[in-house]
Amino acid sequence: MCVSVADRLGHPRDRVRLYHIACLLHDLGRAGLDRALFGTIWSWAKQRGIPTRPREWRAVHPRTTYGRETEAFVSLYRKDLAASGVTLDPWGIEQVEMRLGYARRLARRLRAVKPKLKKLGVTWQPWMQQVMLYYYYPERLAKAKVWVRQLAEILVACEQFEAYSNQRRGRDYYTRNKESLSEAFEYLDRLGREGILSDDVLNAVRMLTAEGAFDATLEEARGVPLTRNDRRYLRHLTGRRI
Repeated sequence: MCVSVADRLGHPRDRVRLYHIACLLHDLGRAGLDRALFGTIWSWAKQRGIPTRPREWRAVHPRTTYGRETEAFVSLYRKDLAASGVTLDPWGIEQVEMRLGYARRLARRLRAVKPKLKKLGVTWQPWMQQVMLYYYYPERLAKAKVWVRQLAEILVACEQFEAYSNQRRGRDYYTRNKESLSEAFEYLDRLGREGILSDDVLNAVRMLTAEGAFDATLEEARGVPLTRNDRRYLRHLTGRRI
């Protein structure tokens, strides 16, 4: 999905090749994720309105030291989670860090895999890591080149579109029991209003979706075929935000 959007927006092929690799590895910081435990912790947090992303945490808890969101969460909610049957032992804290301390965990995982990537002929570029971190840390790209920021936006848009369509992810840690295409685009539009996504990226995602470029991906994410109503909704998307 990301490559399709990047191509539509005119990025050169050599850049898109490296971008493709960064997109494939964007969840590397969650290597070793305990799906059941991770889902339990973050479903519990979402049900109680507790921030689940670093930038949202800092908005609610501005006194938290930058980069110490994991420690703040554990300090505040260890007892409450224990009362709900979840022990924040070192492995439990790892699951917290996979969201609230993602930059730190991703950096560790990248250090471990870069030698392997080099053997595969991948020359890792610093901008690739910036792109991978944008959703949780948009402030880190405040001074990035325009094309880096756009690639980061594309990854956020496509990942969130897929996540809102993914049945297993929705059930496991979004406390969702039904996928909605309209809700997916409402969320993307909200990210646009927040300044996370640009009109160019949103329009490209909408147009490619309307053309049917992502139908197979959406069906795979949902685990069921798109309904007639789903296809009608997708085909009538326009480039402009609703």
